[in-house]
Parts: sequence; structure tokens; C-alpha cells
Amino acid sequence: MITAHVLSAKNWLSCLRPGDAITLISAAILVVFLFLNFWTNTRADRAIVRQGGELIAEFGLNNTRRVEVRGPIGITIIEIAAGRARVLSDSGPRQYCVQQGWLERANAVAICAPNQVSLLLAGSASGNRHDSLSY
Repeated sequence: MITAHVLSAKNWLSCLRPGDAITLISAAILVVFLFLNFWTNTRADRAIVRQGGELIAEFGLNNTRRVEVRGPIGITIIEIAAGRARVLSDSGPRQYCVQQGWLERANAVAICAPNQVSLLLAGSASGNRHDSLSY
């Protein structure tokens, strides 16, 4: 018969071996290193619009505007206002890019795949570390 055994904190710590402590400390150091070096929270300063992989336009995020982009299945409307941008409407069936809402951080991206339109936000200090798909 197997009995349930609940370990107290003192008993649990006695089960650790020296290798376990080294592994836990190494993992904690790695998490802190990755957080400091790869997590960016940089504000974007420009929007890059592409259609079919080709650059259509690049806009600053300071001015309010709406941009219409023609794609193979219709028109995608991109709205830029108050330091952020979004896909306001798209002719695609599932509306995933519209549902992403407002994008504010550098390297955030909204892709309207059926219409082959993408909206990427870029910042002056953002570099090419990763995009919002990597989060």
C-alpha cells in the first residue's frame, strides 16, 4: 500500500543535492540574463507597411492618418494615431490582423496573410532582436 507523504520545507530542502543547487542557481542567472538582454519594451516611432513583401510606405507615428493598401483580395486600412498603429479593417475572412488591436512597441507586427499586407512598428533603438510573434 502506498501512502501519501507531504514534505515540510525542511524535509524538502534536505532532499536537494549539491548538483541540484548548482542547477537552480544557474537557471536563475540564465533567466535574469535573458530578461535583461532580450526583452525590449522600446516605444516605436515609425510604422512600416508592406504588401506582397514589398515596402509600400513608412510613416512616423506622430501624425494621425489612415492608409489604404490594395491587396489581392481587397483593401486593408491602417490607422496611425497618438504614437501607435493598427489595422482598422481588412478584406480577409478571419480578421486576425484587425483583432490584434493597437500596436505600440517596437517590433510589433500585424500580418493580414490573405491580403499579403503587413504592418511593422520600428523604433530607433529597437534593432532586429525579435518581433511580437516571438513573445
